[in-house]
Amino acid sequence: MARKIFVAATGQNCGKTTTSISLLYLALAKYARVGFIKPLGPKPTLFQGLAMDKDAALMAQVFNLGAHLPHMSPVVLQPDTTRRMINGEINPAVLERRIVEAYAELDRTCDFVIIEGAGHTGVGSVLELSNARIAHLLQAPVLMVTGGGVGNVIDAVCLNLSLFREQGVRVRGIVANKLVAEKREITLDYLRRAFAPRSLEVLGGFNYQPVLANPTLRRIARLLDTPLQGDQSEAGRIIHHVQIGAASTQRVTELLQESSLLIVTSSRDELLVTLANLYQMEEYRSRLVGLVIPGISPISKITQRILDRSHIPYLRTTRHSTSELHNLITDDVSKITAEDQEKLDLLRELAALRFDFDAVDALCAP
Repeated sequence: MARKIFVAATGQNCGKTTTSISLLYLALAKYARVGFIKPLGPKPTLFQGLAMDKDAALMAQVFNLGAHLPHMSPVVLQPDTTRRMINGEINPAVLERRIVEAYAELDRTCDFVIIEGAGHTGVGSVLELSNARIAHLLQAPVLMVTGGGVGNVIDAVCLNLSLFREQGVRVRGIVANKLVAEKREITLDYLRRAFAPRSLEVLGGFNYQPVLANPTLRRIARLLDTPLQGDQSEAGRIIHHVQIGAASTQRVTELLQESSLLIVTSSRDELLVTLANLYQMEEYRSRLVGLVIPGISPISKITQRILDRSHIPYLRTTRHSTSELHNLITDDVSKITAEDQEKLDLLRELAALRFDFDAVDALCAP
């Protein structure tokens, strides 16, 4: 029988998936056979011919879990699932059985299994498969991932605890994630004192890391549904700043920050040419990740030739204005993919520094 932990969260973008990845890295250092399951998958994809959740596919790729694929994502939501459920076309008991049987296979073949929930505790309620219900079905202890802060974390945790209690599930600990480095210890101290009456173990997660939250060029290309032009080897480069090239050419170059993506309209020939040339200089390469070029006006032929010769990565779009692009890119929360090797390497390194796996493992005891 495998040791198991259900990784829940107080909401989206708390760092639940990065926590699961980190725990898998650490578990592999202690256990020979480690498994992962996303019982309810709200983000469908097709991986090796199987319909499954994107997070399950990610774990299969990163941790070479191909043998477990048929059991890693037993229920995958499709665009019409909610409607079919309300129309009585889906039997919740069938879905429950599918989840229980998939987990039973992992339980039989693994020493340690991470069960990852979906979104906040109530996600899946329309299918009668909330995170709390699934944790109950699998008799799994729960570790809840939260964002940083104190008051908002306490409020969010207490709100989510109610559904677990309703299902008779014990939440054994929380991971306070995305902590402000300078306030890490004092924040954890306040949270431990606040949750002591509830017998909740408070563990420290990651400090806020822009490199984990920020998108890559590849991510922006997918977000805009536009092919990346130029040096394809830079697709995994991480963007730390998004700037609009609206000022004079000289001023834009003076304001360039580290690892910037510049939005420059197609009519700004002088600026486009200057940036293409700067990209070839070593001292500017670290500052300039690439370009997004909006505008209905075609890029002039000579400017296009200079862009192509420079190999500067760029995305060309006529569907969005400059302001729309800026909002779209800055509002996007980047999710890790199997291709984001820089982020994965950092997670592996930070996991050992920030997570107390023995403390997490102790929560798995019956």
